[in-house]
Amino acid sequence: MRKCFFLLAGVMALATAAGADGTIIEDIVAQINADVITRADLQHERTQMMAELQQQAPGQAQAMFAEREKDILRNLIDERLLVQKGADLGINADVELIKRLDEIRKSMNMETMEDLERAAQQQGVSFEDFKQNLRNSIITQQVIGREVGSRIQFTQEEIHKYYDEHKQEFSQPEQVRLSEILVATPAAEGQAADPQKVEEAERKAKELLAEIRGGASFEEVARRSSEGPTAAQGGDIGQFKRGVLAAELEELTFEMKVGEVSDVIRTRQGFIILKVTEHPTPGVPEMKTVEPRIMEALYYSKLQPTLRAYLTRLREEAYIDVHEGYVDTGASPNQTKPVYTTASVEEEKKKKKKKFLIF
Repeated sequence: MRKCFFLLAGVMALATAAGADGTIIEDIVAQINADVITRADLQHERTQMMAELQQQAPGQAQAMFAEREKDILRNLIDERLLVQKGADLGINADVELIKRLDEIRKSMNMETMEDLERAAQQQGVSFEDFKQNLRNSIITQQVIGREVGSRIQFTQEEIHKYYDEHKQEFSQPEQVRLSEILVATPAAEGQAADPQKVEEAERKAKELLAEIRGGASFEEVARRSSEGPTAAQGGDIGQFKRGVLAAELEELTFEMKVGEVSDVIRTRQGFIILKVTEHPTPGVPEMKTVEPRIMEALYYSKLQPTLRAYLTRLREEAYIDVHEGYVDTGASPNQTKPVYTTASVEEEKKKKKKKFLIF
């Protein structure tokens, strides 16, 4: 029944794209169930791919494009199949689409969605096309996660084997990850800070330290009271290898334990309080420490072949017609190609004409 529905829908799509004499417009490159891919779709993907490659690797863009161009039609068919599967699964991307658009708006420091739309138009981008592409991307990601990713499994033996074969990649130098709370002592360039302000800053820093040692969260105190640039991140200032920090700070922090908080320290910027949040042992860490990284690596190593097998199955369950002169590099020999006759197209055109007369 499902295949019959898609065959009928496909005939309607082709009838819609037929010329006045009943011939099919050559602009159609492929039909996937009720969807079509046009020559304009292919050209758009080619242009977009070249633009992205030139941005990523200008000197290698032409060579990379020549290698990847052959799979453009395959990728478009993949997307159509996954979006259609999303519809079968009842996946609705509306909420996630609004969330993603809002994240883009915020990242571009824009006040409203209308500002984002205007920015797209100024760059020659159709905002509706952009939203549709983003919607399709969300749907395909959800289908892949549900239908492919959730079924990928690996054994403890595979995890051990990967760890043994990639130990050198996990090797790390000694380093500490630090968070800070800064109470600044600003001063005009070339001048010493006001002694009274220095005294006030030191007193404030000691009060904050007393709060932390009394049980307050270092991160919460940092968000509320730190005058450093990383206050919003709970004071996290990142990882430091040996030889990067000032000698006195390195000597202090590399001797501290994870979770330990320093006394108040005087610096040129003001008074700081430091906390060691990570202090991994140098060398190759134990497997349990890097197991999440191993599982992620194994997942992605299995994702592409598993996804390719899934897409092959979707192709075999669908009606796909790739027009002469074009090649789908992901095609399966077991695909079903619909057979369209002039009579079937003409019949659909007559039905559509009758509907228009009735309404």
